[in-house]
Amino acid sequence: MSGAEAQITDQARQPDPLPSPPRSDGPRRTASPYAPERGVSPASAQPAPNGGGRGRRWAVRAASLLAAAALWQVLTVTDARLWLRFDRLPTLDQIAARAAGQLGTQIYYLDLLQSLIRILAGFGLAAVAGVAMGVLVARSTRAGDVFTPLLEAVRPIPAIALVPVAILLFPTDEQGIVFITFVAAFFPITVSTRHAVRALPTLWEDAVRTLGGARRHVHWYVVLPGALPGVFGGLSVGMGVSWICVISAEMISGEFGVGYRTWMSYTIVDYPAVIVGMITIGLLGWLTSAAVELVGRRVTRWLPRAERSGP
Repeated sequence: MSGAEAQITDQARQPDPLPSPPRSDGPRRTASPYAPERGVSPASAQPAPNGGGRGRRWAVRAASLLAAAALWQVLTVTDARLWLRFDRLPTLDQIAARAAGQLGTQIYYLDLLQSLIRILAGFGLAAVAGVAMGVLVARSTRAGDVFTPLLEAVRPIPAIALVPVAILLFPTDEQGIVFITFVAAFFPITVSTRHAVRALPTLWEDAVRTLGGARRHVHWYVVLPGALPGVFGGLSVGMGVSWICVISAEMISGEFGVGYRTWMSYTIVDYPAVIVGMITIGLLGWLTSAAVELVGRRVTRWLPRAERSGP
């Protein structure tokens, strides 16, 4: 080996020198994660309050409703026939006059109370039974083998198609309507709860078992809290389906209720009262669904929330 090759080999075996620290004329400063970056003022680094954005969102929502009402008024006043025959529909002033007249009667509030009682009774029973059934078929293989074929055979049948069976099965129409409401909400709640329980990580249950927890501890501390988001998703869907079916059942076999009154208004050609009934149904459905979602947010407030982005 020549002398040049030996010198190159010795240099390759020597470790690389450590980089020398940069020279500084002043005291060394440590970057803080709370300090704003260079060129960014502290005011711009702070997150902007969302009060203005929330106000704009409500303004947009109100504007969309006002625009829809204005379009309705224009089409009905001008008797527009754009394939759809708006000349047969009442104008906003006619609807407002009919609503003012109904708000001053006792029968209007009796119908509201009757529909709410039916919804709360049927939906309440469906919530308890649906959550219990969903947890049972998801956690027990034997229960799943027994009940899943029955659930899947009956679930595709629309609840409103069970009205003749309810009339024959129950002694009063009131019980039959509550049964229809129960069936309508039961299946969305059951299916949503079943999927939520099955989607839980098995690691959570293994951790509780490792710490000496019993089966009841797994249900109370793992299954129920972990499945709550899915459960309330099913409850929200079930509430909407319940209103659809209870109104339909009231139109077919009811004596009181918003659905019954709306159908009776149609039979006597009182179209403004029909629109008032539709608006009432929409408000009741929106309020009850919002109440379910509000309870769900309160119960699952321990979950991390994603911040809204965009305007």
